[in-house]
Amino acid sequence: MIFGEEKDWKEFMCGEAQAELASLIEKAKKHRCAYMQADDVKVAQVWCALAEINSEIKAIASKLIRLENAVKGISAMGEIAKRQTLEEKVKDLFKAKTDKEKEQVDKIVDALMEF
Repeated sequence: MIFGEEKDWKEFMCGEAQAELASLIEKAKKHRCAYMQADDVKVAQVWCALAEINSEIKAIASKLIRLENAVKGISAMGEIAKRQTLEEKVKDLFKAKTDKEKEQVDKIVDALMEF
């Protein structure tokens, strides 16, 4: 307390952190009836806020998994298209007719797919 005036510790946080904290406290309010029953209301409120953060993390993780799967699918389709294009170009270039020549073309395509 300075000269009889008590400052709220949150006022000393940077503006962005103050806004984030206010948002988190607002989200935790939906658990008010639970944390108000606790012996230590402030600690219970922190735990409720932590539960809200955990819920958000789980939602983000779920979305990230879906996004990763989509990117993997796109990548796989790109690899298939790349292989088909290489096969066409190499076959046209070498004009493979025998099975032995076609086998060599496949080896060339396999080697090129590594790039």
